[in-house]
Amino acid sequence: MPRVLLIDDEPGARAELRWHLESHPGYVVAGEAATFDEAVALLRSAAYDLVLLDIQLVGGTGFDAVPAIAPTARVIFVTAFDQHALRAFEVNALDYLLKPVSSARFAAALARFAAVPAAAPRAAAPAPLRLDDRILLRLDSAHERFVGLADIRSIASCENYTEVVLVTGEKLLVRRTMKAWDDILPPGHFGRVHRTVIVALAQIERIVRLNRAALEVHLRGQRDPLPVSYRLVADLRAKLGARWPQE
Repeated sequence: MPRVLLIDDEPGARAELRWHLESHPGYVVAGEAATFDEAVALLRSAAYDLVLLDIQLVGGTGFDAVPAIAPTARVIFVTAFDQHALRAFEVNALDYLLKPVSSARFAAALARFAAVPAAAPRAAAPAPLRLDDRILLRLDSAHERFVGLADIRSIASCENYTEVVLVTGEKLLVRRTMKAWDDILPPGHFGRVHRTVIVALAQIERIVRLNRAALEVHLRGQRDPLPVSYRLVADLRAKLGARWPQE
């Protein structure tokens, strides 16, 4: 009996998927999630065979959640936007359904799932993001934008949102949590200076020691420095290496 996870930030969309599944005896809903953090927690803890995954989630995207999917499980993306289809198959999705999903199209997707050997491992997730990659940012329910990781100066927490400051000084309020950023940013190029702030290491102009216990980071093109949390000094020092100020 295939176990299915429903991950979508809209209750009505999850209800529609449950309705479709009821027409296919033998499938059972093993769990549901509405936000990115809930999705990752569910994907890592539940027992399941198939994931019906929305791309637009509060705190991140469905693509960001793919690494948490069990190796033998399959994923079918369900979204209102057709421009993500190519990337969906790049991350080895079994199918890509556009909302509103027709009964015939849903049945065809389940037929594809049924044709896959039960124990066959899903293809490996794509390699971690690199500095020259571009990422899709969800600005609000109707607007998205691609941004190059090399164009990011800093990222600051705003509850379930984050403020992304580009090297041009432009600021974007993004529906993505700090945890979601931690999971996808290349660690050799980004680091936390505070619990609520991530900076691009290449954008650090200098580090000033105020006293024995206090440091501040000055970023290129930014007037105000950022305080460095004492707990994060060792990690930041290791990442900067020779660029760390001499004692």
